[in-house]
Amino acid sequence: MTDLPDLFTAATAVRSLGDGSFVADLHPDWSVGDRPHGGYLLAMIARAATEGTDLSPLAVSAQFLRAPKTGPVLVRSETLKTGRTVTVRRTTLEQRGQVCVDTTVTLGQVPVEEPAWSDVPDMPVNPPAEALDLSTSDAVKFYNLARTCDVRLDRASAGFLDGDVDQPPRLRLWAKPRGAQPDVLFSLVAGDLTMPVTFNMGRFGWSPTVQLTALLRARPANGWLRLVVDCRSVHGRWFDEDTTVVDSTGRVVCQARQLAISA
Repeated sequence: MTDLPDLFTAATAVRSLGDGSFVADLHPDWSVGDRPHGGYLLAMIARAATEGTDLSPLAVSAQFLRAPKTGPVLVRSETLKTGRTVTVRRTTLEQRGQVCVDTTVTLGQVPVEEPAWSDVPDMPVNPPAEALDLSTSDAVKFYNLARTCDVRLDRASAGFLDGDVDQPPRLRLWAKPRGAQPDVLFSLVAGDLTMPVTFNMGRFGWSPTVQLTALLRARPANGWLRLVVDCRSVHGRWFDEDTTVVDSTGRVVCQARQLAISA
């Protein structure tokens, strides 16, 4: 049996063609319904952008132009700037001759020292017993990520679970890769791991990400990642999601903001 810690690495693996482009394969276990998960796509893109370097992603800004399908893809990467502190690469994920995700990746060295200041949400380090395990819920029918990610949802923040759809669009979750410990690239997955916050308003269905920017602030420690997901405005079909990802030691490891549209 394949060792679980290798699953995320294998699912985001890229193979260089020697000209700044890479071939890869989108795995169905890292999808929602029949579409690969957005954070998973960013992790694969960031892996390609860092290939052959000792650098890590510091920021990833992506335009989601069209949803790819599981299966083979081409990832192209070109350097826009090389500096002593920051390197910037434009990296695109393509399928069947069309660009699906167009991304700017800022590379450098992730800070290792403790932050001089941070504003960390008040949330238990570990999920409480009453938190909903998504792998045991009806959501697992389309939330394929539950096979590879252990995700727990705070029932107190998710009124829609009990039919209450007059709640603020805010959610809290805990997450970690199954059988493994989180790393910087998994932080990108965590930054986009929530179901749409508009579920709390009774707006169900597919809500594709249009644009997402993620900041990687530290390497996550072992243990659960805590996700606090907020929203500033739901305007027509458009809404935003702000996800703050905190590791088990209380460090902010990822901040992700996205613009999405409800079906």
